Amino acid sequence: MGPRIHKTVGSTHTGNQVPPVMSLRVTPVKPAGHAPSQTFPAPFHFFSLQKQFCFESQIVRLTLVYTSWVCMCVCVCVCIYRPKEITVIDPSGNTYYNWLFVITMPVMYNCTLIIARACFEELQSDYLVYWFIIDYVSDLVYLADMVFRTRTGYLEQGLLVKDEKKLRDCYKKSLQFKLDLASMIPTDILYFYFGLNYPEIRLNKLLRFNRMLEFFQRTETRTNFPNVLRISNLVMYIVIIIHWNACLYYSFSKAVGFGADKFVYPDITDPEFGRLVRKYAYSMYWSTLTLTTIGETPPPVKNSEYFFVVADFLVGVLIFATIVGNVGSMITNMNAARADFQARIDAIKQYMTFRKVTKDLEKRVIKWFDYLWTNKKAVDEREVLKFLPDKLRAEVAINVHLDTLKKVRIFADCEAGLLVELVLKLQPQVYSPGDYICKKGDIGREMYIIKEGKLAVVADDGIKQFVVLSDGSYFGEISILAIKGSRAGNRRTANIRSIGYSDLFCLSKDDLMEALTEYPDAKAMLEEKGRQILMKDGLLDLEVAAQGPDPKDMEEKVEKMTETLDLLQTRYARLLAEHEAAQSRLKRRVTKLEKVIPQVEEVTGTEGGVPPATSKETQ
Repeated sequence: MGPRIHKTVGSTHTGNQVPPVMSLRVTPVKPAGHAPSQTFPAPFHFFSLQKQFCFESQIVRLTLVYTSWVCMCVCVCVCIYRPKEITVIDPSGNTYYNWLFVITMPVMYNCTLIIARACFEELQSDYLVYWFIIDYVSDLVYLADMVFRTRTGYLEQGLLVKDEKKLRDCYKKSLQFKLDLASMIPTDILYFYFGLNYPEIRLNKLLRFNRMLEFFQRTETRTNFPNVLRISNLVMYIVIIIHWNACLYYSFSKAVGFGADKFVYPDITDPEFGRLVRKYAYSMYWSTLTLTTIGETPPPVKNSEYFFVVADFLVGVLIFATIVGNVGSMITNMNAARADFQARIDAIKQYMTFRKVTKDLEKRVIKWFDYLWTNKKAVDEREVLKFLPDKLRAEVAINVHLDTLKKVRIFADCEAGLLVELVLKLQPQVYSPGDYICKKGDIGREMYIIKEGKLAVVADDGIKQFVVLSDGSYFGEISILAIKGSRAGNRRTANIRSIGYSDLFCLSKDDLMEALTEYPDAKAMLEEKGRQILMKDGLLDLEVAAQGPDPKDMEEKVEKMTETLDLLQTRYARLLAEHEAAQSRLKRRVTKLEKVIPQVEEVTGTEGGVPPATSKETQ
């Protein structure tokens, strides 16, 4: 057997006696009949040496060797290696986000385990080598993060800065550089003075905490489930706070004396409370009850215990009040859409009750609202997209609706600009089972494109079906063009009814004509396509179409020109009246001056010059 680690624990004291002292020492164990072994017990076999060394001195040597190696790497990378062209990291790209995830791991490790190792001595001493390995790996990641920051670009006048000197200077001038530098201070040197059982000397590593916060913020903007992430983060913060408080409670109990009274942690000589898992579980339980202000913990006895509990309660009230407020805000935000939707339903219900709408129709309305909410179609697209700039809103609309619009025959070969204009004018509509989209003889003011669902062309009785229209079908495109010679005119020629719930896109005639005003060639092409379709279906009267422009259209144009002329005449009359009023005021002033000047000449006895005293009066 090799050297064994012994813990010398002082006797448990009560009252104001000196707390127990725990020391870490190494003594070799010599079994009877065997020569002294030079092998260390697991898991430290790879540290076996030819000579007997103190375990602490080995760790110190490991620290020195590792620190020297890190310093050498830093010198080589920073002072010698100077790439001619550097790779600049875009802070909005995936590379930067993935690196944030990498740096979050050691930050999380330091935030949770440094305090635990400092308070629970068994946790530190039993796995010392593993902790040192993880500590210095995290230090390497911290160091790499500083190099990564010098390669992270930033926006200047809307452009990503890629100049190496500017990036380095910007990072050096930032507060984050000072925090990063402070987190890399080699406080491990203090192990020489305090010993290896004081991991709290590495608390400066917590200065990178904001990197973890940045990772969570960017994840929140990227994820499709932000509310779930917010709640998860909140739970994580609560657990970390309770964890820290549990560690402080155990450390406070150690300072007062384990088992000194009912408030502190029980005597660790009791096998039930001597295990590390029980120590941590008991401390977490006490911390949870205290910070959540539930109580039901043993009351304090000593003055120091009273002060500790008061401070704990204050921290618990402040922190958990903030947390509860955030939870309430998140729940409110999560239910905001539902509350707004429910308010609309309630308003409709009140209106139908007030107007005594039939129960059958009322039931259909409620089912329609239920369908919208269940299938997540209660969102007003215009309301959602109104915050985007015009170009970005157009790109979103193109991505969503352009392929659907291209399925319409008359729009298949239109120029891209017109299609973009039309895409922005498409209106989504939802129809319930049995709803008529249009009836024979109705005036056609809209065309429809089926996004999802099935529509039936039915007879006048509404039962017999001639044909079923499905996804991608369209109808009503000819009626909104108002083509001269069409035998149907702008009237609907069929009854179209929704079989189930149907999602349609609607394009009105006014929106189409508004878009075509800027594209006269496209308008002529659409009308020609419409005439060809009508001729193919035998619905075009060639004689009427050959007569030229429709007199009704000419009359409408004349009426518009007359209205415009009347408006111009009104404006001209107003301007003329203003001009005449200005001329009248000017004439009155000139007449007044002509009367004043002779009087002044008589008083002064001079011709021409006007005395300064009277100049203000003349004005």
